[in-house]
Amino acid sequence: MLPRRAPAAAVALVMAVAGFKTVLAAEDPVVATVNGVEIHLTQAKDAYQRLPEQYRQAPFEAIFSGLVDSLIDSKLAAEDAKRQKVPDEPEFKARMARIEEQVLQRMVLSRAMKAGVTDADVRARYETMIKGMAGNEQIQARHILLETEDAAKAVIADLKKGRDFASLARERSTGPSASEGGDLGFFAKGQMVPAFEKATFGLAKGQYTETPVKTQFGWHVIKLEDRKKASVPKFEEVEQDLRNDLSQEVGTVYVNRLRKAAKINRFNADGSPLDGADPKAVKTP
Repeated sequence: MLPRRAPAAAVALVMAVAGFKTVLAAEDPVVATVNGVEIHLTQAKDAYQRLPEQYRQAPFEAIFSGLVDSLIDSKLAAEDAKRQKVPDEPEFKARMARIEEQVLQRMVLSRAMKAGVTDADVRARYETMIKGMAGNEQIQARHILLETEDAAKAVIADLKKGRDFASLARERSTGPSASEGGDLGFFAKGQMVPAFEKATFGLAKGQYTETPVKTQFGWHVIKLEDRKKASVPKFEEVEQDLRNDLSQEVGTVYVNRLRKAAKINRFNADGSPLDGADPKAVKTP
Protein backbone atom coordinates (compact mmCIF):
# COMPACT_ATOMS: atom_id res chain seq x y z
CA MET A 1 0.00 0.00 0.00
CA LEU A 2 1.43 3.36 -1.01
CA PRO A 3 1.91 5.95 1.83
CA ARG A 4 -0.51 8.80 1.79
CA ARG A 5 0.94 12.16 0.83
CA ALA A 6 0.93 14.68 3.70
CA PRO A 7 -1.30 17.67 3.09
CA ALA A 8 0.56 20.74 1.89
CA ALA A 9 -0.55 22.76 4.94
CA ALA A 10 0.92 20.17 7.33
CA VAL A 11 4.21 20.14 5.46
CA ALA A 12 4.34 23.94 5.61
CA LEU A 13 3.68 23.88 9.36
CA VAL A 14 6.49 21.39 9.99
CA MET A 15 8.88 23.49 7.91
CA ALA A 16 7.85 26.67 9.75
CA VAL A 17 8.46 25.07 13.17
CA ALA A 18 11.84 23.76 12.03
CA GLY A 19 12.75 27.20 10.75
CA PHE A 20 11.65 28.82 14.03
CA LYS A 21 13.87 26.45 15.99
CA THR A 22 16.78 27.31 13.72
CA VAL A 23 16.24 31.02 14.35
CA LEU A 24 16.10 30.43 18.12
CA ALA A 25 19.29 28.38 17.98
CA ALA A 26 21.03 31.14 16.05
CA GLU A 27 19.88 33.84 18.49
CA ASP A 28 20.56 31.81 21.63
CA PRO A 29 23.26 29.25 20.86
CA VAL A 30 24.36 26.53 23.25
CA VAL A 31 27.62 27.56 24.90
CA ALA A 32 28.17 24.40 26.96
CA THR A 33 26.55 21.12 27.94
CA VAL A 34 26.80 19.41 31.32
CA ASN A 35 25.89 15.73 31.27
CA GLY A 36 23.56 16.44 28.39
CA VAL A 37 21.99 19.57 29.92
CA GLU A 38 22.40 22.65 27.71
CA ILE A 39 23.66 26.04 28.84
CA HIS A 40 22.66 28.85 26.48
CA LEU A 41 24.14 32.23 25.69
CA THR A 42 21.19 34.01 27.34
CA GLN A 43 22.05 32.30 30.63
CA ALA A 44 25.60 33.65 30.46
CA LYS A 45 24.27 37.13 29.67
CA ASP A 46 21.83 36.91 32.58
CA ALA A 47 24.68 35.89 34.90
CA TYR A 48 26.65 38.91 33.65
CA GLN A 49 23.78 41.28 34.45
CA ARG A 50 23.54 39.88 37.98
CA LEU A 51 27.21 40.57 38.73
CA PRO A 52 28.06 43.43 41.13
CA GLU A 53 28.50 46.71 39.28
CA GLN A 54 32.28 46.80 39.68
CA TYR A 55 32.59 43.49 37.81
CA ARG A 56 30.35 44.71 35.01
CA GLN A 57 32.96 47.33 34.15
CA ALA A 58 34.66 44.59 32.15
CA PRO A 59 33.07 43.82 28.74
CA PHE A 60 30.89 40.72 28.54
CA GLU A 61 33.23 39.18 25.97
CA ALA A 62 36.23 39.57 28.31
CA ILE A 63 34.69 37.48 31.10
CA PHE A 64 32.47 35.23 28.96
CA SER A 65 34.65 32.15 29.55
CA GLY A 66 34.63 32.66 33.32
CA LEU A 67 30.84 33.10 33.34
CA VAL A 68 30.38 29.82 31.46
CA ASP A 69 32.75 28.05 33.90
CA SER A 70 30.66 29.38 36.79
CA LEU A 71 27.43 28.11 35.18
CA ILE A 72 29.01 24.70 34.58
CA ASP A 73 30.11 24.49 38.21
CA SER A 74 26.60 25.45 39.35
CA LYS A 75 25.05 22.69 37.21
CA LEU A 76 27.49 20.09 38.54
CA ALA A 77 26.99 21.10 42.17
CA ALA A 78 23.19 21.14 41.75
CA GLU A 79 23.25 17.66 40.23
CA ASP A 80 25.38 16.36 43.09
CA ALA A 81 23.09 18.02 45.66
CA LYS A 82 20.12 16.22 44.11
CA ARG A 83 21.98 12.90 44.26
CA GLN A 84 22.52 13.56 47.95
CA LYS A 85 18.81 14.35 48.33
CA VAL A 86 19.51 17.87 49.62
CA PRO A 87 16.11 19.09 48.29
CA ASP A 88 14.43 16.76 50.80
CA GLU A 89 16.14 18.36 53.79
CA PRO A 90 14.13 20.78 55.99
CA GLU A 91 16.81 23.49 55.79
CA PHE A 92 16.64 23.49 51.99
CA LYS A 93 12.86 23.71 52.01
CA ALA A 94 12.94 26.58 54.53
CA ARG A 95 15.45 28.52 52.41
CA MET A 96 13.47 27.94 49.24
CA ALA A 97 10.31 29.16 50.96
CA ARG A 98 12.07 32.40 51.92
CA ILE A 99 13.42 32.83 48.39
CA GLU A 100 9.97 32.19 46.95
CA GLU A 101 8.48 34.90 49.17
CA GLN A 102 11.18 37.38 48.15
CA VAL A 103 10.70 36.69 44.44
CA LEU A 104 6.93 36.94 44.77
CA GLN A 105 7.27 40.23 46.64
CA ARG A 106 9.56 41.71 44.00
CA MET A 107 7.40 40.58 41.10
CA VAL A 108 4.11 41.80 42.54
CA LEU A 109 5.64 45.12 43.61
CA SER A 110 7.13 45.53 40.15
CA ARG A 111 3.73 44.92 38.58
CA ALA A 112 2.02 47.36 40.93
CA MET A 113 4.62 50.04 40.21
CA LYS A 114 4.46 49.48 36.46
CA ALA A 115 0.68 49.67 36.44
CA GLY A 116 0.55 52.64 38.80
CA VAL A 117 3.06 54.91 37.04
CA THR A 118 2.15 56.08 33.55
CA ASP A 119 4.08 58.36 31.20
CA ALA A 120 1.41 60.99 31.87
CA ASP A 121 2.07 60.71 35.62
CA VAL A 122 5.79 61.29 35.12
CA ARG A 123 5.15 64.26 32.85
CA ALA A 124 2.71 65.76 35.37
CA ARG A 125 5.26 65.39 38.17
CA TYR A 126 7.84 67.15 35.98
CA GLU A 127 5.49 70.05 35.29
CA THR A 128 4.83 70.42 39.01
CA MET A 129 8.56 70.36 39.72
CA ILE A 130 9.53 73.03 37.23
CA LYS A 131 6.59 75.19 38.27
CA GLY A 132 7.98 75.19 41.78
CA MET A 133 11.42 76.09 40.45
CA ALA A 134 10.22 79.02 38.32
CA GLY A 135 11.76 82.23 39.59
CA ASN A 136 13.83 80.46 42.25
CA GLU A 137 17.24 81.92 42.93
CA GLN A 138 20.54 80.19 43.56
CA ILE A 139 23.51 81.81 45.22
CA GLN A 140 27.20 81.00 45.42
CA ALA A 141 28.89 81.66 48.73
CA ARG A 142 32.10 81.11 50.67
CA HIS A 143 32.36 80.72 54.39
CA ILE A 144 34.97 80.48 57.11
CA LEU A 145 33.93 78.18 59.96
CA LEU A 146 35.47 78.86 63.38
CA GLU A 147 35.12 77.39 66.84
CA THR A 148 34.59 80.64 68.76
CA GLU A 149 32.93 84.00 68.24
CA ASP A 150 36.18 85.80 69.03
CA ALA A 151 37.98 83.86 66.30
CA ALA A 152 35.24 84.83 63.85
CA LYS A 153 35.51 88.50 64.87
CA ALA A 154 39.28 88.36 64.31
CA VAL A 155 38.67 87.10 60.75
CA ILE A 156 36.21 89.94 60.09
CA ALA A 157 38.79 92.43 61.37
CA ASP A 158 41.36 91.02 58.92
CA LEU A 159 38.86 91.23 56.06
CA LYS A 160 38.31 94.90 56.85
CA LYS A 161 42.07 95.40 56.57
CA GLY A 162 41.91 94.06 53.03
CA ARG A 163 42.80 90.39 53.51
CA ASP A 164 41.55 87.99 50.81
CA PHE A 165 38.53 85.94 51.93
CA ALA A 166 39.58 82.71 50.18
CA SER A 167 43.08 82.90 51.63
CA LEU A 168 41.74 83.38 55.15
CA ALA A 169 39.40 80.41 54.64
CA ARG A 170 42.34 78.18 53.68
CA GLU A 171 44.32 79.38 56.70
CA ARG A 172 41.70 79.36 59.45
CA SER A 173 38.47 77.59 58.51
CA THR A 174 37.75 74.34 60.32
CA GLY A 175 35.14 73.33 57.74
CA PRO A 176 35.60 70.72 54.97
CA SER A 177 35.52 73.48 52.31
CA ALA A 178 38.67 75.14 53.70
CA SER A 179 40.90 73.66 50.98
CA GLU A 180 38.56 75.22 48.38
CA GLY A 181 38.84 78.66 49.93
CA GLY A 182 35.52 78.11 51.70
CA ASP A 183 33.63 77.80 48.40
CA LEU A 184 30.23 76.12 48.85
CA GLY A 185 29.20 76.36 45.20
CA PHE A 186 25.67 77.31 44.20
CA PHE A 187 22.72 76.40 46.42
CA ALA A 188 19.06 77.34 46.76
CA LYS A 189 16.84 78.08 49.72
CA GLY A 190 16.14 75.07 51.89
CA GLN A 191 19.57 73.51 51.41
CA MET A 192 21.34 75.18 54.34
CA VAL A 193 20.49 75.50 58.02
CA PRO A 194 18.09 78.43 58.66
CA ALA A 195 20.50 80.86 60.36
CA PHE A 196 23.14 80.37 57.67
CA GLU A 197 20.58 80.67 54.88
CA LYS A 198 19.03 83.85 56.27
CA ALA A 199 22.37 85.59 56.62
CA THR A 200 23.65 84.52 53.20
CA PHE A 201 20.56 85.40 51.15
CA GLY A 202 20.51 88.80 52.85
CA LEU A 203 23.93 89.75 51.48
CA ALA A 204 24.66 91.73 48.33
CA LYS A 205 27.03 90.30 45.74
CA GLY A 206 30.61 90.66 47.00
CA GLN A 207 29.51 91.49 50.56
CA TYR A 208 30.49 89.50 53.66
CA THR A 209 28.88 89.26 57.09
CA GLU A 210 30.31 91.82 59.51
CA THR A 211 28.78 89.97 62.46
CA PRO A 212 29.60 86.29 63.08
CA VAL A 213 26.75 83.88 62.28
CA LYS A 214 26.18 81.09 64.80
CA THR A 215 24.84 77.63 63.86
CA GLN A 216 25.11 74.20 65.44
CA PHE A 217 28.37 73.74 63.53
CA GLY A 218 30.13 76.76 64.98
CA TRP A 219 30.67 80.43 64.05
CA HIS A 220 30.62 81.48 60.40
CA VAL A 221 31.90 84.41 58.40
CA ILE A 222 30.12 84.34 55.04
CA LYS A 223 30.72 86.04 51.70
CA LEU A 224 28.25 86.12 48.83
CA GLU A 225 30.01 85.50 45.51
CA ASP A 226 27.19 85.39 42.96
CA ARG A 227 23.44 85.11 42.31
CA LYS A 228 21.58 83.46 39.45
CA LYS A 229 18.17 82.12 38.56
CA ALA A 230 17.79 78.41 39.17
CA SER A 231 18.23 76.45 35.95
CA VAL A 232 15.30 74.21 34.99
CA PRO A 233 16.42 70.70 33.96
CA LYS A 234 15.13 69.15 30.77
CA PHE A 235 12.51 66.43 31.11
CA GLU A 236 14.90 63.80 29.74
CA GLU A 237 17.48 64.67 32.40
CA VAL A 238 15.17 63.94 35.32
CA GLU A 239 12.66 61.52 33.82
CA GLN A 240 14.16 58.39 35.39
CA ASP A 241 14.50 59.99 38.83
CA LEU A 242 10.88 61.17 38.70
CA ARG A 243 9.74 57.71 37.58
CA ASN A 244 11.67 56.11 40.44
CA ASP A 245 10.14 58.51 42.97
CA LEU A 246 6.63 57.81 41.71
CA SER A 247 7.28 54.08 41.72
CA GLN A 248 8.38 54.23 45.35
CA GLU A 249 5.23 56.14 46.25
CA VAL A 250 3.03 53.62 44.43
CA GLY A 251 4.87 50.75 46.15
CA THR A 252 4.34 52.34 49.56
CA VAL A 253 0.62 52.81 48.91
CA TYR A 254 0.35 49.19 47.74
CA VAL A 255 2.07 47.81 50.85
CA ASN A 256 0.04 50.04 53.17
CA ARG A 257 -3.16 48.82 51.51
CA LEU A 258 -2.14 45.22 52.14
CA ARG A 259 -1.28 46.00 55.75
CA LYS A 260 -4.58 47.78 56.31
CA ALA A 261 -6.54 44.77 55.05
CA ALA A 262 -4.53 42.26 57.11
CA LYS A 263 -4.73 41.22 60.76
CA ILE A 264 -1.21 41.74 62.13
CA ASN A 265 0.03 41.10 65.67
CA ARG A 266 3.53 42.23 66.68
CA PHE A 267 5.54 40.91 69.65
CA ASN A 268 8.83 41.56 71.39
CA ALA A 269 11.86 39.37 70.71
CA ASP A 270 10.97 37.15 73.69
CA GLY A 271 7.43 36.63 72.44
CA SER A 272 5.81 38.98 74.96
CA PRO A 273 3.29 41.56 73.70
CA LEU A 274 4.51 45.01 72.72
CA ASP A 275 3.60 47.86 75.07
CA GLY A 276 -0.08 48.64 74.56
CA ALA A 277 -0.77 45.41 72.66
CA ASP A 278 -3.64 43.12 73.55
CA PRO A 279 -2.24 40.32 75.79
CA LYS A 280 -4.91 38.00 74.43
CA ALA A 281 -3.22 38.23 71.03
CA VAL A 282 -0.17 36.33 72.34
CA LYS A 283 -0.13 32.81 71.06
CA THR A 284 0.30 30.01 73.60
CA PRO A 285 1.97 26.69 72.74
